[in-house]
Amino acid sequence: MSQAPLVLVDGSSYLYRAFHALPPLTTSKGLPTGAVKGVLNMLKSLRKQYPESPFAVVFDAKGGTFRDDMYAEYKANRPSMPDDMRLQIEPLHQSVIALGFPLLCVEGVEADDVIGTLARSSAAADRPVVISTGDKDMAQLVDGHITLVNTMTGSAMDVEGVKEKFGVAPEQIIDYLALMGDSSDNIPGVPGIGPKTASGLLVGVNGGLKELYEQLDIVPTLPIRGAKTLPAKLQEHKEMAFLSYQLATIKIDVPLDVGLDDLHLIEPDREKLLELYTLLEFKSWFDEVQRDAKRTGLEVAAPVIDNAPVVNTELKYETILDQARFDVWMKKLGDAKLFAFDTETTGIDAQQAQLVGLSFAVQPYEAAYIPLTHSYMGVPEQLDRDTVLRALKPILEDPSKLKVGQHAKFDMNILANCAIGGDQSCGITVQGIAYDTMLESYVLDSTATRHDMDSLAQKYLGHTTVSFQDIAGKGAKQLTFDQIALEQAGPYAAEDADVTLRLHQTLFEKLTAIPSLVSVLTDIEMPLVPVLARIERQGALVDAKLLGVQSVELGEKMVELEREAFAIAGEEFNLGSPKQLGAILYEKLGHPILSKTAKGQASTAEAVLAELAEQDFPLPKVLMQYRSMSKLKSTYTDRLPEQINPRTGRIHTSYHQAVAATGRLSSSDPNLQNIPIRTAEGRRIRQAFVAPKGYKLLAADYSQIELRIMAHLAKDEGLLHAFRNDLDVHKATAAEVFGVELGAVTTDQRRSAKAINFGLIYGMSAFGLAKQIGVDRKQSQAYIDRYFARYPGVLAYMERTRAQAAEQGYVETIFGRRLYLPDINAKNPALRKGAERTAINAPMQGTAADIIKKAMFAVDNWLTASGLDAKVILQVHDELVLEVREDLVEQVRDEIRQHMSHAATLDVPLLVEVGVGDNWDEAH
Repeated sequence: MSQAPLVLVDGSSYLYRAFHALPPLTTSKGLPTGAVKGVLNMLKSLRKQYPESPFAVVFDAKGGTFRDDMYAEYKANRPSMPDDMRLQIEPLHQSVIALGFPLLCVEGVEADDVIGTLARSSAAADRPVVISTGDKDMAQLVDGHITLVNTMTGSAMDVEGVKEKFGVAPEQIIDYLALMGDSSDNIPGVPGIGPKTASGLLVGVNGGLKELYEQLDIVPTLPIRGAKTLPAKLQEHKEMAFLSYQLATIKIDVPLDVGLDDLHLIEPDREKLLELYTLLEFKSWFDEVQRDAKRTGLEVAAPVIDNAPVVNTELKYETILDQARFDVWMKKLGDAKLFAFDTETTGIDAQQAQLVGLSFAVQPYEAAYIPLTHSYMGVPEQLDRDTVLRALKPILEDPSKLKVGQHAKFDMNILANCAIGGDQSCGITVQGIAYDTMLESYVLDSTATRHDMDSLAQKYLGHTTVSFQDIAGKGAKQLTFDQIALEQAGPYAAEDADVTLRLHQTLFEKLTAIPSLVSVLTDIEMPLVPVLARIERQGALVDAKLLGVQSVELGEKMVELEREAFAIAGEEFNLGSPKQLGAILYEKLGHPILSKTAKGQASTAEAVLAELAEQDFPLPKVLMQYRSMSKLKSTYTDRLPEQINPRTGRIHTSYHQAVAATGRLSSSDPNLQNIPIRTAEGRRIRQAFVAPKGYKLLAADYSQIELRIMAHLAKDEGLLHAFRNDLDVHKATAAEVFGVELGAVTTDQRRSAKAINFGLIYGMSAFGLAKQIGVDRKQSQAYIDRYFARYPGVLAYMERTRAQAAEQGYVETIFGRRLYLPDINAKNPALRKGAERTAINAPMQGTAADIIKKAMFAVDNWLTASGLDAKVILQVHDELVLEVREDLVEQVRDEIRQHMSHAATLDVPLLVEVGVGDNWDEAH
């Protein structure tokens, strides 16, 4: 029988990765816990995977190492550890030890060196080693005995894996790192040498750094781009290359106080774990430890927090399969002042998924699931679907029966679309949804966490919910909910309703401490839920044939652009391959490297290509056009026809209230917010959104709403005067900034003034403005200075907002919506400046979002009350698009303008521009 491997865990690597990759979790008292949870999850998984193995979990010790003495700049470019990460180190270390894992921290060296020493010692004793890490430097340790595994991604790497990934053998990895450097550790390497060149050099000389420098004369003959210039470059930076070699080398001879025989797992310290899990609010793990203790007959005292013992509440979940229990729950729902509800479905597309069952909760820890259409072999007899829905319909449609949901819009659409008795028009129109826990969390703090149920339960209840993958599996073999056995489906569904109710109680209590946020929830977000649900169900009509024609034309243009790119490059290559493109741009054509990826490779990202295009390099210009065409084709002209609902013949986008931090709505499947309007190709896609026969599309758009909000917030007399007197604000700004009469403003001056007006809203620098309007930085700074001299109220607003944000940690919209700014006092200047730009812009963008939401609610109310044959079918940015019967267009046009312009009262009027046409482009 083969020996169980020694498992060495790179704790520091996983701490950083868990902190940056996983959702931020905090306890009810504000202690960050997300990284702790991520690392402990990984350790628990490893323990199950290697139950017989010795273990060591290794962390970096405090203080410097021998590498800092060797090179003062080592890791100098790393920002200081975030406070939220530092606070998690001690509870993580304590938790690791309490779980029974040996933990090592050795001063003067890094965790890598401790791991390298233990790994080589074990390998020398013929014992296999598994190193669990996400650090590429560790690849130098791989040999016949030592393997790397990445528990976060599930990947493993042996000798062949190293060769495949890096293009060199494990024994050449140090040389490879020495040549290309490592930006994360600030190992300098040789400037201009990337991964491909480094591996090509080492393979070409069949050795390492020493052999390379002994054979510089053969380098020009190697099949490497730019090989002729490499010897001089290598010679110039020889000293730095060998220093980099030393910095990248993992020590394998660190003196240690422990030997391999000391690295065995011990029994977990249950009392300590209960104490830690209580502090960290890991309720499900707390419960697990108590259950294990009871099962083994051990007496473990419940920890005491704030002088009160932690109480485990018994869950009362049931699956309803008989009429008597259904009647009991109908009475519970009828008597409840508020109940939580949730639907289980066959999918996540609210317009096509089928209802499988419903769950309800009327008080915490007590919930029921009513299965309706589970269809696996051996499923117990369920209550009749139509009978249940007819019984529930009156209570679900009663606006006086208050309800709470988690992302309730989805459940509303499912129930509205579920035909009772086969009648498609006979669904359930849910009313009385007073609260939505997703929106409560979003309004409380849009940036604190994700707003899905699992994240919220973890953050606010300390409860780990059963995930859908736990009961349904994943990948191609994942079951739909109707295929899941009731023994698993029932508790899962009941938990959804129970957790929703408990979350509401916790979140709404927090909201009530800030009355303005309660107002944002109850006056803006909640009234919008049924409005968005109706818009989604209505959908928009698209001309699939026209989209097909556009798709062919875009494909032909892409072929032309591809040929043009090949001609410029002098060879054919894959335009979609960053690796091939990087080789052409930087190695063959010698374009300047403006940015590198996290892996140290020259970037070919959109922003980089845009900057290169601005420097008049022809290939980046062609590539930008190609990418634009490709995105339009794949995202819209090819995809939209596939997204037409076969039942309705329309496209039904999904609107998201709890995504954008500022309060803006976003949409998906399809994303309508990103269709470009400034290009002919983008406008042609809008032409495919059409009105049915006998109808017109009407587009109502707020004009310059963010500038008007800035005028209101800044109270600047110049801006107020321009808007109150219906002046062309960009022309008025141009007259002020360029010192000319209003009638003498040229088109170019107006364009520059427009860039200044909008640029300042988004925090544009003088450098950014200079690039945009085509002047030097000195001239653009002069324009900005003159702007602030003419509009001093704007400058005062910006300075006031920055100061307030730094003092209180957040900014607010006119209606009281808050945006928290965790980096507003960051020591890192780039982070702090970014937060300051957000602080200035967020009140304007957030207020604009609030206004369009209030307008949607007002328009929907009017349309519902009037009974007119007109419906909102789209909302994009500051625009509403309606489908209106032709003979009602003038009446609806006037009413829409009134309702939208009176959605808020500012110091300047809200101007609404309304257009009409047979398609969206015409109407806009």
